[in-house]
Amino acid sequence: MLAKNLSKLFSRELEKVREEIKAYETEETIWQKAEGINNSAGNLSLHISGNLQHFFGTMLGGTDYVRDREFEFNGKVSLQDLLNDLDAAEKAILDTLQKLTPEDFEKEFPMKFHGETITTHWFALHLYGHMTYHLGQINYHRRLLSK
Repeated sequence: MLAKNLSKLFSRELEKVREEIKAYETEETIWQKAEGINNSAGNLSLHISGNLQHFFGTMLGGTDYVRDREFEFNGKVSLQDLLNDLDAAEKAILDTLQKLTPEDFEKEFPMKFHGETITTHWFALHLYGHMTYHLGQINYHRRLLSK
């Protein structure tokens, strides 16, 4: 039940990220940084997809995805590539969650979080919160730069 609920929540919010990215007036605006704001929506989107593919795909699902965190915050790709990356993140999440048993969620996550041992359940909830935090930033950024 937990995996099913998490799958629905992640899919729902990733769809909102896609909608926000597609709602920008121009593709160029996705990459603009507003005064006093360090990240563009494009870079936040890259960060969301990279973070989720790394933690769900690589660390839990055993995929061969290799994260480039530096690129997430400094790179630039096409709108279609942003959307493709979000699709890949969703696939990594759904494929991984489908494999996890209720017992797997109570196991230690394969890394410490700020020096603390955590469960996979805890970290999955953390990743969901982290994603929605950045979704809110993207929404604010888009409205800030809209005419």
